[in-house]
Amino acid sequence: MTIRVLLADDQALLRSAFRVLVDSEPDMEVVGEASDGAEAVRLARERSADVVLMDIRMPGTDGLAATRMISADPELDGVRVVILTTFEVDDYVVRSLRAGASGFLGKGSEPEELLNAIRIAAEGEALLSPAATKSLIARFLAQGGTAEDADRDPARAQRLDSLTGREREVLVLVAGGHSNDEIAERLEVSPLTVKTHVNRAMAKLGARDRAQLVVTAYESGLVRPRVE
Repeated sequence: MTIRVLLADDQALLRSAFRVLVDSEPDMEVVGEASDGAEAVRLARERSADVVLMDIRMPGTDGLAATRMISADPELDGVRVVILTTFEVDDYVVRSLRAGASGFLGKGSEPEELLNAIRIAAEGEALLSPAATKSLIARFLAQGGTAEDADRDPARAQRLDSLTGREREVLVLVAGGHSNDEIAERLEVSPLTVKTHVNRAMAKLGARDRAQLVVTAYESGLVRPRVE
């Protein structure tokens, strides 16, 4: 199946470069280009995009606002956003994940990293490794940051009560940076069973992927941030 990619960046030269790279792959194609966030949201719907490569800093509606719009729209539930930016700082990473992004990638990444990111996002997985996501979120939340409070979803944390004991156990291990295989080994169950628990937890908490599960685990206090 061909992955339909939308490019959202206010720099036409960069969009052109990304288009050449993406269109060179047999399993993906660029279905549209946007120069601001509002246009990205519109085109994501009109062009049935699977993955949006989204710049953070754009005129008008920025990438974070556009990501929140896509994440909140039931009609765009299958659209995955990968934040692509030159500003690789923890604040942006955490705010991107809270806004609903599936991952975060620097514009200085190698071409293969970008292509791999698109494939991972299209599969519904979190782009950042579980360990990296956990580390970034733990470090930022431990600082008591407030700049990203608008991106919090208190309702998602409150829905923790809907989880079964096993689902909460799996959530803690996901937030601990463990893969499905590692969790399966710890709990002495099959990886498929773990995946089922993860998917059910995502559905109950309104999380789009594992990255948001990690955010919820820390924001709710289920897992306490610890700075190394």
